[in-house]
Amino acid sequence: MDNTTISTRLTEQFGARIQRFDSHRGGDLVAYISAADLIDVATFLRDDDEMSFSFLENLCGVDYLGRTPRFEVVYHLLSMKNRVRVCLKVGLDATNPTVPSLTGMWQTANYQEREAYDMFGIIFTDHPGLDRILMPEDWVGFPQRKDTPLGYEEVAFTFNQAQIDAHKPFAKE
Repeated sequence: MDNTTISTRLTEQFGARIQRFDSHRGGDLVAYISAADLIDVATFLRDDDEMSFSFLENLCGVDYLGRTPRFEVVYHLLSMKNRVRVCLKVGLDATNPTVPSLTGMWQTANYQEREAYDMFGIIFTDHPGLDRILMPEDWVGFPQRKDTPLGYEEVAFTFNQAQIDAHKPFAKE
């Protein structure tokens, strides 16, 4: 199975609901779709006997500050049967970055969606437990957003600076 076959099948099935096709660096097909069409397209790719994209390899969030749509969720699917990959890209609005969860289709989406939520603030509707996974619960904001200010915390952490200053093993006497 090649990219032409995949894009033809997707076009036959979804028509104009596929916004456009592209090719990734390694030659993998990239299909741009809306958040409203994600479940339908992913289900077709997974359940169609010819396609058989049975594994969600990866999903991640991306922030394109200054571009519309600002956010993108990127899904990499693998068909082990056909030994081919396809990439789905869903653009999301800056004011309401919301996309359906794929945890009901692939359990691997669970932690990856939580990470995209934690880092970018992307909301995955119907996710079974959309909680922070990397940042502390009291963290305010989303650290991978490009408009988040950098913290500039010193490597030697300032909370124990007095202890560091008191013990100077390399100080000249």
